Amino acid sequence: MSSKIQKDSLNIDLSEPASIPKIGIDRAIEIMRSGRLFRYGEFKNGKSEVASLEREFSQYIGSRYAVATNSCGSAMFIGLKSAGVVPGDKVLVNTFTLAPVPGAISHAGANPVFIESDENCRLDLNDLQHKAKSGAKLLLLSHMRGHIADMDKVQEICKTYEIRLIEDCAHTLGARWNRKASGTFGNAACFSLQTFKHINAGEGGILTTDDDDIAAQAILYAGSYMLYAQNGARPPLEVFERHKRLIPNFSLRMHEVTAAVARPQIDMLEERAKAWKKRYKWLADFLGEIEHVRLPDRDLKEDFIPSSIQFFLDNLSAEAISDILDHCRRRGLDIKWFGNPIPQGFTSTWEDWKYISDNQNLPYTQTMLHSLCDMRIPLTIKKAECRLIAQILNEAITLVESS
Repeated sequence: MSSKIQKDSLNIDLSEPASIPKIGIDRAIEIMRSGRLFRYGEFKNGKSEVASLEREFSQYIGSRYAVATNSCGSAMFIGLKSAGVVPGDKVLVNTFTLAPVPGAISHAGANPVFIESDENCRLDLNDLQHKAKSGAKLLLLSHMRGHIADMDKVQEICKTYEIRLIEDCAHTLGARWNRKASGTFGNAACFSLQTFKHINAGEGGILTTDDDDIAAQAILYAGSYMLYAQNGARPPLEVFERHKRLIPNFSLRMHEVTAAVARPQIDMLEERAKAWKKRYKWLADFLGEIEHVRLPDRDLKEDFIPSSIQFFLDNLSAEAISDILDHCRRRGLDIKWFGNPIPQGFTSTWEDWKYISDNQNLPYTQTMLHSLCDMRIPLTIKKAECRLIAQILNEAITLVESS
Protein backbone atom coordinates (compact mmCIF):
# COMPACT_ATOMS: atom_id res chain seq x y z
CA MET A 1 0.00 0.00 0.00
CA SER A 2 1.29 3.44 -0.88
CA SER A 3 2.85 5.39 2.00
CA LYS A 4 1.90 8.78 0.50
CA ILE A 5 0.53 10.97 3.28
CA GLN A 6 -3.07 12.14 2.81
CA LYS A 7 -5.37 14.26 4.98
CA ASP A 8 -8.72 12.54 4.44
CA SER A 9 -10.65 11.75 7.62
CA LEU A 10 -13.13 8.99 8.31
CA ASN A 11 -16.64 10.39 8.64
CA ILE A 12 -18.54 7.33 9.83
CA ASP A 13 -19.29 5.99 13.28
CA LEU A 14 -17.76 2.54 13.63
CA SER A 15 -19.94 1.93 16.67
CA GLU A 16 -23.18 2.36 14.69
CA PRO A 17 -25.39 -0.56 15.78
CA ALA A 18 -27.77 -2.65 13.71
CA SER A 19 -31.10 -0.84 13.37
CA ILE A 20 -34.33 -2.07 14.93
CA PRO A 21 -36.89 -3.27 12.35
CA LYS A 22 -40.18 -1.39 12.22
CA ILE A 23 -42.20 -4.42 13.25
CA GLY A 24 -40.19 -4.64 16.48
CA ILE A 25 -40.60 -0.93 17.19
CA ASP A 26 -44.35 -1.09 16.55
CA ARG A 27 -44.78 -4.13 18.79
CA ALA A 28 -42.71 -2.52 21.58
CA ILE A 29 -44.90 0.60 21.44
CA GLU A 30 -48.02 -1.57 21.53
CA ILE A 31 -46.74 -3.32 24.66
CA MET A 32 -45.85 -0.05 26.35
CA ARG A 33 -49.32 1.31 25.67
CA SER A 34 -50.82 -1.81 27.19
CA GLY A 35 -48.67 -1.47 30.31
CA ARG A 36 -47.96 -5.23 30.29
CA LEU A 37 -44.16 -5.09 30.36
CA PHE A 38 -43.70 -7.94 32.87
CA ARG A 39 -43.28 -11.34 31.29
CA TYR A 40 -45.23 -13.38 33.85
CA GLY A 41 -48.87 -13.12 34.83
CA GLU A 42 -52.12 -12.92 32.89
CA PHE A 43 -51.83 -12.30 29.15
CA LYS A 44 -54.61 -11.71 26.70
CA ASN A 45 -54.82 -14.87 24.56
CA GLY A 46 -52.06 -16.30 26.76
CA LYS A 47 -49.29 -14.76 24.64
CA SER A 48 -46.01 -13.46 26.07
CA GLU A 49 -43.35 -11.90 23.82
CA VAL A 50 -40.58 -13.33 26.00
CA ALA A 51 -42.04 -16.84 25.85
CA SER A 52 -42.31 -16.54 22.07
CA LEU A 53 -38.70 -15.37 21.87
CA GLU A 54 -37.56 -18.34 23.97
CA ARG A 55 -39.39 -20.76 21.71
CA GLU A 56 -38.15 -19.18 18.45
CA PHE A 57 -34.57 -18.76 19.68
CA SER A 58 -34.30 -22.37 20.86
CA GLN A 59 -35.52 -23.50 17.45
CA TYR A 60 -32.97 -21.29 15.70
CA ILE A 61 -30.05 -22.58 17.79
CA GLY A 62 -31.24 -26.18 17.75
CA SER A 63 -31.51 -26.54 21.53
CA ARG A 64 -34.45 -27.98 23.43
CA TYR A 65 -34.71 -25.20 25.99
CA ALA A 66 -34.13 -21.45 26.26
CA VAL A 67 -34.27 -19.05 29.21
CA ALA A 68 -34.44 -15.29 28.56
CA THR A 69 -32.62 -13.03 31.03
CA ASN A 70 -31.86 -9.35 31.45
CA SER A 71 -28.26 -9.72 30.19
CA CYS A 72 -25.76 -12.27 28.94
CA GLY A 73 -23.82 -11.78 32.19
CA SER A 74 -26.92 -12.88 34.10
CA ALA A 75 -27.32 -15.86 31.77
CA MET A 76 -23.73 -16.91 32.51
CA PHE A 77 -24.22 -16.48 36.26
CA ILE A 78 -27.36 -18.61 36.41
CA GLY A 79 -25.77 -21.05 33.96
CA LEU A 80 -22.88 -21.56 36.37
CA LYS A 81 -25.26 -21.97 39.30
CA SER A 82 -27.51 -24.36 37.38
CA ALA A 83 -24.52 -26.46 36.32
CA GLY A 84 -23.60 -26.99 39.97
CA VAL A 85 -20.96 -24.34 40.66
CA VAL A 86 -20.82 -23.43 44.37
CA PRO A 87 -18.77 -20.80 46.24
CA GLY A 88 -15.10 -21.70 46.36
CA ASP A 89 -15.15 -23.81 43.18
CA LYS A 90 -12.58 -23.33 40.44
CA VAL A 91 -13.86 -22.43 36.98
CA LEU A 92 -11.67 -22.63 33.89
CA VAL A 93 -12.01 -19.61 31.59
CA ASN A 94 -10.21 -17.83 28.75
CA THR A 95 -7.77 -15.14 29.73
CA PHE A 96 -8.73 -13.17 26.60
CA THR A 97 -12.31 -12.21 27.31
CA LEU A 98 -14.43 -9.30 28.51
CA ALA A 99 -15.10 -8.32 32.12
CA PRO A 100 -18.64 -9.80 32.44
CA VAL A 101 -17.22 -13.31 32.04
CA PRO A 102 -14.98 -13.38 35.15
CA GLY A 103 -17.66 -11.15 36.68
CA ALA A 104 -20.19 -13.98 36.35
CA ILE A 105 -17.72 -16.39 37.97
CA SER A 106 -17.15 -13.97 40.86
CA HIS A 107 -20.93 -13.45 41.16
CA ALA A 108 -21.28 -17.21 41.67
CA GLY A 109 -18.64 -17.07 44.42
CA ALA A 110 -16.20 -19.15 42.37
CA ASN A 111 -12.57 -18.57 41.42
CA PRO A 112 -11.39 -18.28 37.80
CA VAL A 113 -8.49 -20.37 36.56
CA PHE A 114 -7.34 -18.48 33.48
CA ILE A 115 -6.36 -20.39 30.36
CA GLU A 116 -3.75 -18.88 28.04
CA SER A 117 -4.74 -17.67 24.59
CA ASP A 118 -2.78 -18.61 21.49
CA GLU A 119 -1.35 -16.24 18.89
CA ASN A 120 -4.67 -16.25 16.99
CA CYS A 121 -6.91 -15.08 19.88
CA ARG A 122 -8.24 -18.56 20.62
CA LEU A 123 -8.18 -20.68 23.76
CA ASP A 124 -4.78 -22.40 24.03
CA LEU A 125 -5.55 -26.11 23.98
CA ASN A 126 -2.23 -27.17 25.49
CA ASP A 127 -2.82 -24.92 28.49
CA LEU A 128 -6.39 -26.19 28.76
CA GLN A 129 -5.08 -29.76 28.81
CA HIS A 130 -2.64 -28.81 31.59
CA LYS A 131 -5.10 -26.85 33.74
CA ALA A 132 -7.87 -29.40 33.30
CA LYS A 133 -6.00 -31.22 36.09
CA SER A 134 -6.49 -28.27 38.48
CA GLY A 135 -9.61 -29.69 40.08
CA ALA A 136 -12.00 -27.42 38.19
CA LYS A 137 -15.16 -29.17 37.08
CA LEU A 138 -16.43 -26.52 34.66
CA LEU A 139 -15.10 -24.58 31.68
CA LEU A 140 -16.75 -21.26 30.82
CA LEU A 141 -15.49 -20.96 27.26
CA SER A 142 -15.70 -17.47 25.81
CA HIS A 143 -15.66 -17.34 22.01
CA MET A 144 -14.12 -13.92 22.42
CA ARG A 145 -14.68 -11.55 19.48
CA GLY A 146 -15.97 -14.55 17.51
CA HIS A 147 -12.75 -16.59 17.55
CA ILE A 148 -13.72 -20.26 17.97
CA ALA A 149 -11.24 -22.80 19.30
CA ASP A 150 -11.09 -26.35 17.94
CA MET A 151 -14.33 -27.49 19.55
CA ASP A 152 -13.70 -31.16 18.78
CA LYS A 153 -10.55 -31.04 20.92
CA VAL A 154 -12.22 -28.92 23.59
CA GLN A 155 -14.98 -31.51 23.92
CA GLU A 156 -12.42 -34.32 24.05
CA ILE A 157 -10.51 -32.66 26.90
CA CYS A 158 -13.71 -31.91 28.81
CA LYS A 159 -14.87 -35.50 28.44
CA THR A 160 -11.52 -36.91 29.58
CA TYR A 161 -11.46 -34.83 32.77
CA GLU A 162 -15.24 -34.84 33.39
CA ILE A 163 -15.48 -31.07 33.00
CA ARG A 164 -18.83 -29.47 32.22
CA LEU A 165 -18.82 -26.91 29.43
CA ILE A 166 -20.73 -23.65 29.18
CA GLU A 167 -20.20 -21.64 26.00
CA ASP A 168 -20.22 -17.85 26.07
CA CYS A 169 -21.59 -17.17 22.59
CA ALA A 170 -22.04 -13.42 22.93
CA HIS A 171 -19.98 -12.96 19.74
CA THR A 172 -20.91 -16.15 17.85
CA LEU A 173 -24.66 -16.14 17.32
CA GLY A 174 -25.15 -17.93 13.99
CA ALA A 175 -21.52 -19.09 13.79
CA ARG A 176 -20.47 -22.72 13.33
CA TRP A 177 -17.55 -25.02 13.98
CA ASN A 178 -17.25 -27.88 11.50
CA ARG A 179 -20.89 -27.24 10.44
CA LYS A 180 -22.18 -27.52 14.02
CA ALA A 181 -23.79 -24.44 15.58
CA SER A 182 -21.91 -22.48 18.20
CA GLY A 183 -23.73 -22.99 21.47
CA THR A 184 -24.51 -26.67 20.93
CA PHE A 185 -21.23 -28.21 22.08
CA GLY A 186 -21.58 -28.04 25.86
CA ASN A 187 -24.03 -28.43 28.71
CA ALA A 188 -25.36 -24.91 28.15
CA ALA A 189 -24.67 -21.75 26.17
CA CYS A 190 -25.24 -18.05 26.76
CA PHE A 191 -26.04 -15.43 24.12
CA SER A 192 -26.15 -11.64 24.22
CA LEU A 193 -28.75 -9.25 22.80
CA GLN A 194 -26.76 -6.16 23.78
CA THR A 195 -26.66 -3.26 21.31
CA PHE A 196 -23.36 -4.23 19.67
CA LYS A 197 -24.21 -7.90 19.18
CA HIS A 198 -25.82 -9.76 16.26
CA ILE A 199 -29.30 -9.07 17.64
CA ASN A 200 -29.69 -5.57 19.04
CA ALA A 201 -32.25 -5.32 21.84
CA GLY A 202 -30.22 -2.82 23.85
CA GLU A 203 -29.57 -5.41 26.55
CA GLY A 204 -30.64 -8.97 27.24
CA GLY A 205 -29.38 -12.54 27.32
CA ILE A 206 -30.56 -16.04 26.55
CA LEU A 207 -29.36 -19.33 28.03
CA THR A 208 -29.87 -22.44 25.92
CA THR A 209 -29.47 -26.06 26.94
CA ASP A 210 -30.68 -29.60 26.27
CA ASP A 211 -30.41 -30.51 29.96
CA ASP A 212 -33.74 -30.76 31.82
CA ASP A 213 -32.35 -29.87 35.22
CA ILE A 214 -30.15 -27.00 34.05
CA ALA A 215 -33.13 -25.51 32.21
CA ALA A 216 -35.53 -25.83 35.14
CA GLN A 217 -33.04 -24.38 37.62
CA ALA A 218 -32.15 -21.51 35.27
CA ILE A 219 -35.83 -20.60 34.85
CA LEU A 220 -36.27 -20.55 38.62
CA TYR A 221 -33.04 -18.62 39.25
CA ALA A 222 -34.04 -16.05 36.60
CA GLY A 223 -37.18 -15.33 38.60
CA SER A 224 -40.22 -17.21 37.37
CA TYR A 225 -41.92 -17.41 40.77
CA MET A 226 -44.26 -20.40 40.47
CA LEU A 227 -45.23 -19.33 36.95
CA TYR A 228 -42.50 -21.39 35.26
CA ALA A 229 -45.10 -23.08 33.06
CA GLN A 230 -45.22 -19.82 31.08
CA ASN A 231 -41.66 -20.24 29.82
CA GLY A 232 -41.71 -20.70 26.04
CA ALA A 233 -39.14 -23.52 25.81
CA ARG A 234 -39.09 -25.41 29.10
CA PRO A 235 -38.66 -28.97 30.33
CA PRO A 236 -41.65 -31.00 31.62
CA LEU A 237 -43.36 -29.58 34.70
CA GLU A 238 -42.34 -32.54 36.85
CA VAL A 239 -38.69 -31.51 36.54
CA PHE A 240 -39.46 -28.29 38.42
CA GLU A 241 -40.77 -30.33 41.36
CA ARG A 242 -37.17 -31.39 42.08
CA HIS A 243 -35.97 -27.80 42.35
CA LYS A 244 -38.70 -25.22 42.99
CA ARG A 245 -38.31 -25.09 46.78
CA LEU A 246 -34.51 -25.08 46.67
CA ILE A 247 -33.73 -22.37 44.11
CA PRO A 248 -33.67 -18.66 45.07
CA ASN A 249 -35.34 -16.10 42.81
CA PHE A 250 -32.62 -13.69 41.60
CA SER A 251 -35.01 -11.53 39.51
CA LEU A 252 -32.89 -11.63 36.34
CA ARG A 253 -35.82 -11.95 33.91
CA MET A 254 -36.14 -10.38 30.48
CA HIS A 255 -39.09 -8.04 30.00
CA GLU A 256 -41.63 -7.91 27.19
CA VAL A 257 -40.28 -4.86 25.35
CA THR A 258 -36.81 -6.40 25.00
CA ALA A 259 -38.29 -9.55 23.50
CA ALA A 260 -40.53 -7.59 21.14
CA VAL A 261 -37.52 -5.72 19.79
CA ALA A 262 -35.42 -8.89 19.47
CA ARG A 263 -37.86 -11.37 17.92
CA PRO A 264 -38.03 -10.04 14.33
CA GLN A 265 -34.22 -9.86 14.20
CA ILE A 266 -33.87 -13.65 14.33
CA ASP A 267 -35.08 -13.82 10.74
CA MET A 268 -32.53 -11.14 9.80
CA LEU A 269 -29.48 -13.01 11.07
CA GLU A 270 -28.63 -14.74 7.79
CA GLU A 271 -28.79 -11.47 5.84
CA ARG A 272 -26.71 -9.68 8.47
CA ALA A 273 -24.14 -12.50 8.47
CA LYS A 274 -23.62 -12.11 4.71
CA ALA A 275 -23.23 -8.33 5.05
CA TRP A 276 -20.70 -8.64 7.88
CA LYS A 277 -18.68 -11.27 6.04
CA LYS A 278 -18.47 -9.09 2.93
CA ARG A 279 -17.28 -6.09 4.94
CA TYR A 280 -14.83 -8.17 6.93
CA LYS A 281 -13.23 -9.37 3.71
CA TRP A 282 -12.91 -5.81 2.41
CA LEU A 283 -11.17 -4.73 5.60
CA ALA A 284 -9.00 -7.86 5.81
CA ASP A 285 -7.82 -7.46 2.23
CA PHE A 286 -6.92 -3.78 2.65
CA LEU A 287 -5.35 -4.16 6.10
CA GLY A 288 -3.38 -7.20 4.95
CA GLU A 289 -1.38 -5.01 2.57
CA ILE A 290 0.06 -2.87 5.39
CA GLU A 291 3.49 -3.49 6.87
CA HIS A 292 3.36 -4.39 10.59
CA VAL A 293 -0.32 -5.39 10.34
CA ARG A 294 -1.19 -9.06 10.82
CA LEU A 295 -4.64 -10.61 11.01
CA PRO A 296 -5.31 -13.72 13.11
CA ASP A 297 -5.45 -16.96 11.16
CA ARG A 298 -8.93 -18.49 10.89
CA ASP A 299 -9.42 -22.25 10.76
CA LEU A 300 -11.25 -23.53 7.68
CA LYS A 301 -13.68 -25.36 9.97
CA GLU A 302 -14.70 -22.04 11.53
CA ASP A 303 -17.71 -20.30 9.99
CA PHE A 304 -17.57 -17.02 11.88
CA ILE A 305 -19.92 -14.01 11.84
CA PRO A 306 -17.53 -11.03 12.03
CA SER A 307 -19.30 -8.05 13.60
CA SER A 308 -15.79 -6.82 14.45
CA ILE A 309 -12.26 -7.28 13.17
CA GLN A 310 -9.02 -7.84 15.08
CA PHE A 311 -5.47 -7.31 13.92
CA PHE A 312 -1.98 -7.11 15.40
CA LEU A 313 0.51 -4.25 15.10
CA ASP A 314 3.60 -6.45 15.13
CA ASN A 315 7.17 -5.47 15.97
CA LEU A 316 6.20 -2.11 17.45
CA SER A 317 6.69 -0.80 20.98
CA ALA A 318 3.76 0.10 23.21
CA GLU A 319 4.70 3.77 22.82
CA ALA A 320 4.69 3.48 19.03
CA ILE A 321 1.31 1.71 19.01
CA SER A 322 -0.16 4.40 21.27
CA ASP A 323 1.14 7.14 18.95
CA ILE A 324 -0.19 5.36 15.86
CA LEU A 325 -3.66 5.03 17.35
CA ASP A 326 -3.60 8.68 18.45
CA HIS A 327 -2.87 9.71 14.86
CA CYS A 328 -5.75 7.53 13.67
CA ARG A 329 -8.12 8.97 16.25
CA ARG A 330 -7.39 12.52 15.15
CA ARG A 331 -8.55 11.50 11.67
CA GLY A 332 -11.79 9.97 12.88
CA LEU A 333 -10.61 6.36 13.13
CA ASP A 334 -11.14 4.99 16.64
CA ILE A 335 -9.28 1.71 17.12
CA LYS A 336 -9.43 -0.19 20.42
CA TRP A 337 -6.17 -1.60 21.81
CA PHE A 338 -6.11 -4.53 24.23
CA GLY A 339 -2.47 -3.84 25.05
CA ASN A 340 -3.21 -0.42 26.52
CA PRO A 341 -1.75 -0.35 30.05
CA ILE A 342 -4.71 1.79 31.13
CA PRO A 343 -8.09 0.03 30.75
CA GLN A 344 -10.43 1.97 28.50
CA GLY A 345 -13.96 1.27 27.33
CA PHE A 346 -14.48 -2.47 26.98
CA THR A 347 -10.81 -3.45 26.77
CA SER A 348 -9.81 -4.29 30.33
CA THR A 349 -7.72 -7.46 30.83
CA TRP A 350 -7.18 -10.00 33.60
CA GLU A 351 -4.44 -7.77 35.05
CA ASP A 352 -7.07 -5.07 35.70
CA TRP A 353 -9.50 -7.35 37.55
CA LYS A 354 -8.06 -6.76 41.02
CA TYR A 355 -11.05 -8.37 42.75
CA ILE A 356 -9.50 -11.70 41.75
CA SER A 357 -7.06 -12.51 44.55
CA ASP A 358 -5.01 -15.10 42.64
CA ASN A 359 -2.46 -13.20 40.53
CA GLN A 360 -1.91 -15.67 37.69
CA ASN A 361 1.11 -15.56 35.38
CA LEU A 362 -0.02 -15.65 31.74
CA PRO A 363 2.94 -14.66 29.56
CA TYR A 364 1.62 -15.94 26.21
CA THR A 365 -1.63 -14.03 26.50
CA GLN A 366 0.25 -10.95 27.67
CA THR A 367 2.44 -11.10 24.56
CA MET A 368 -0.58 -11.61 22.30
CA LEU A 369 -2.52 -8.72 23.81
CA HIS A 370 0.44 -6.32 23.56
CA SER A 371 -0.22 -5.59 19.89
CA LEU A 372 -3.87 -6.63 19.53
CA CYS A 373 -6.23 -4.04 18.07
CA ASP A 374 -9.98 -4.20 17.57
CA MET A 375 -12.59 -2.42 15.45
CA ARG A 376 -16.33 -2.83 15.13
CA ILE A 377 -17.77 -3.35 11.64
CA PRO A 378 -21.00 -1.40 11.08
CA LEU A 379 -23.40 -3.00 8.63
CA THR A 380 -23.57 0.27 6.70
CA ILE A 381 -19.84 0.66 6.00
CA LYS A 382 -18.87 0.93 2.32
CA LYS A 383 -15.87 -0.54 0.50
CA ALA A 384 -14.37 2.92 -0.08
CA GLU A 385 -14.57 3.60 3.66
CA CYS A 386 -12.81 0.32 4.38
CA ARG A 387 -10.07 1.38 1.97
CA LEU A 388 -9.81 4.74 3.76
CA ILE A 389 -9.48 3.01 7.14
CA ALA A 390 -6.49 1.08 5.84
CA GLN A 391 -5.03 4.23 4.30
CA ILE A 392 -5.30 6.16 7.57
CA LEU A 393 -3.70 3.34 9.54
CA ASN A 394 -0.91 2.90 7.01
CA GLU A 395 -0.14 6.63 7.01
CA ALA A 396 -0.14 6.72 10.82
CA ILE A 397 2.38 3.86 10.94
CA THR A 398 4.56 5.65 8.36
CA LEU A 399 4.47 8.89 10.36
CA VAL A 400 5.41 7.24 13.63
CA GLU A 401 8.18 5.14 12.09
CA SER A 402 9.69 8.17 10.35
CA SER A 403 9.63 10.43 13.42
